[in-house]
Amino acid sequence: MASKKYSLAAGLLLLAASSAFAQEGTAYDWRDSSKIPSKRMPQQNEFLNNQYAFPAKPRDMWELGLSAGHMMVIGDIPSRPGFGGGISLRKSLGHTFSLRAEYTGSFSYGLDYRPRTGTSLGGVWAAAYGNNPVYANYRTKTHMVSIDGIVTLNNIKFYSDKVKSNFYILGGYTLLAADVDVNALDGNGNPYNFASIVQGSRKSVRTQFNDLVDKGYRQEGPNGGNRPPVGIMGAYQVRHAVDFGAGFAYKISPRWNLAIEDKITAPLGDDYLDGVKAGNGNDFFNYTALRLNINLGNKAKRVEPLWWWNPLDYAYNELNAPKHMKIPTPVLPDADGDGVTDQFDKEPNTPAGAPVDSHGVSRDTDGDGVPDYKDKELITPTICQPVDADGVGKCPDPACCKNIAPPPPTCAIGSLPSITFKGKGADVNAAAKALLADVAAQLRNNPNCKVTLAGHPAASKAGQALNQKRVDAIKAYLVEKEGISGDRVIPQYDGGEGDVHTIDLRSGL
Repeated sequence: MASKKYSLAAGLLLLAASSAFAQEGTAYDWRDSSKIPSKRMPQQNEFLNNQYAFPAKPRDMWELGLSAGHMMVIGDIPSRPGFGGGISLRKSLGHTFSLRAEYTGSFSYGLDYRPRTGTSLGGVWAAAYGNNPVYANYRTKTHMVSIDGIVTLNNIKFYSDKVKSNFYILGGYTLLAADVDVNALDGNGNPYNFASIVQGSRKSVRTQFNDLVDKGYRQEGPNGGNRPPVGIMGAYQVRHAVDFGAGFAYKISPRWNLAIEDKITAPLGDDYLDGVKAGNGNDFFNYTALRLNINLGNKAKRVEPLWWWNPLDYAYNELNAPKHMKIPTPVLPDADGDGVTDQFDKEPNTPAGAPVDSHGVSRDTDGDGVPDYKDKELITPTICQPVDADGVGKCPDPACCKNIAPPPPTCAIGSLPSITFKGKGADVNAAAKALLADVAAQLRNNPNCKVTLAGHPAASKAGQALNQKRVDAIKAYLVEKEGISGDRVIPQYDGGEGDVHTIDLRSGL
């Protein structure tokens, strides 16, 4: 029977382990203060404000446990199948340690296949049988109230955040009330004829015993011990005891889990739990049970019991995706301070204040080879080039060139801005509108000047189409919104090398 009991418990546990409904609880969000008790809110506030390194411990649920299983006395007489049941309430004190209060009631049975004399057993056996043979037997009824400390062994995981199973050990104190009864006399108070039992195998002896006796345990068994009981409740003797054990739990859902547990309870100084004293050792109880555990509490205000949580979950998630750490804003180096970071700057030593393009290269508006920040004649006509070191050209003397048509009028507009677009957009944003309004004002003050819209398309057709839309959008804004004549705005869809997101505005006649 005992082997069948263990097989059944193992089968139920394996069934739970293979259940398709098995799942883990979701990770606790440390920013959720609704699960923090008021007495720990000061620590939580300090943590959220980066004044304290550790978050406050959240409220967690209580665990209600219901158990049923096999109870037996480990003593001087071989045990027979017994049973027990209990109810418990457990609360965590941390991620690895918790306390559990439990009540367990049980019936334990035993039968000795070896004949003894009544005198050797004492009590009712000696009075009824003297030196005649008897087969010692017992039924022990118990009530146990225990308080145990439980240590979880496997919820601290360095390589996984999942806690689906739970191994634990326990130990504590038990107040035990035990009533030991024996089947020594029949219903009429007469002794049994144990001499009729023929010695053989254990099975044979037990079969003959069962055929001989009735099912009554009417007589008090011999009792005593090297320590007196702490109290008497009718037929029950009350004793102090210590207990220890181990168990394995498997999570079915965030509310339910199944467990199998083995617990040994050792009363202090009692060798009569099986109604027999033999040797100097004390008897003790062994309870192997299947447990159904239920988490109690409002999940909106409490997390699962902490022994189902990996305490490294917060730290590892913070390392992987920081949400709380103070990370300084990255500063990209720009040695010459021209607004283009060094890794993209093709001219890393531009003088301070010199206008540059999107690549950090000094602008040369008239293309005379002298950058604008050195050019004293910002727009030098081509006929007056080459120029000197200051960017000033040498134009022909009109007195010696009377038959030459007068030079075309010049344009006094200086450097014009570039318009930058973001992503794949072609809309003129507010910043660009402000720049174009200034360009339009310069064109109105210089009626001989025109403006060229130089784009830098990407090699793909899509890039070329996007570049054209951006050029056209700028022209449309100058013509339609600023009133500039369309023949003064010249689109140049391929303006040479440049930033594909930038349209450069260049002045000219």
